[in-house]
Amino acid sequence: RAARRHLIGEHSTVTVLYCTVPYDTIGIYFGEHSTVGDVAHDTCSYSEAQIERALSAAFEAAEKRRGKLTVVDKANVLDTSRLWRRVANRLAPAHPSVELEFMYVDNAAMQLIRRPSHFDVVATENLFGDILSDAASVLPGSLGLMPSASIGSGINMYEPSGGSAPDIAGQGIANPAAQILCGAMLCRYSLDAAAAADAIEAAVRETLEEGLYTVDIAPPGVAPCSTVAFGDAVAAKI
Repeated sequence: RAARRHLIGEHSTVTVLYCTVPYDTIGIYFGEHSTVGDVAHDTCSYSEAQIERALSAAFEAAEKRRGKLTVVDKANVLDTSRLWRRVANRLAPAHPSVELEFMYVDNAAMQLIRRPSHFDVVATENLFGDILSDAASVLPGSLGLMPSASIGSGINMYEPSGGSAPDIAGQGIANPAAQILCGAMLCRYSLDAAAAADAIEAAVRETLEEGLYTVDIAPPGVAPCSTVAFGDAVAAKI
């Protein structure tokens, strides 16, 4: 499956997509780990088939969005990254509407903050994707604005990136934007209902532009609104 974090920021809407196949056979997170005395090692391993699954999802996501896919890697030093590039170049002819580019992860980390509008869909391995998606959380200003999805060949799962916020449960102050935007992602990626997704995203954006903010994103001197008030404002615009 692929996990994507969908960001509503002042510059652009960016999707960071990275491979998270849920089996103990892929990526450095799920490779062999060991420590012997004062020596430790972690093994990163990918097969062409595993990479193809992730990149196929990335190409499909790009086709539904702005038609641009950036594969982030460290192909100047890592064999696994060179394999990602080889698979991406093999798949690209089947997706002629998608512009494919490659970028080293160190440069991508800088460019994602410096020029977020340059990116649309980013595909990378799970370690790089984990770091980049958290770094990108500064773009919208709060995890409360970041939905996420775990997407594969079967049932997809959508959830706010910040979780259920149990520390503020029952207070009516949680930012519902991420949860609402999960609905937009569901429409776009599971239901192929792009118009509905666009309407939801536009409603959230317009609500923010009108100056309605929950406590996590309210500027100094601006009274925050409640969870219900924000949700009602979004619903009224759809």
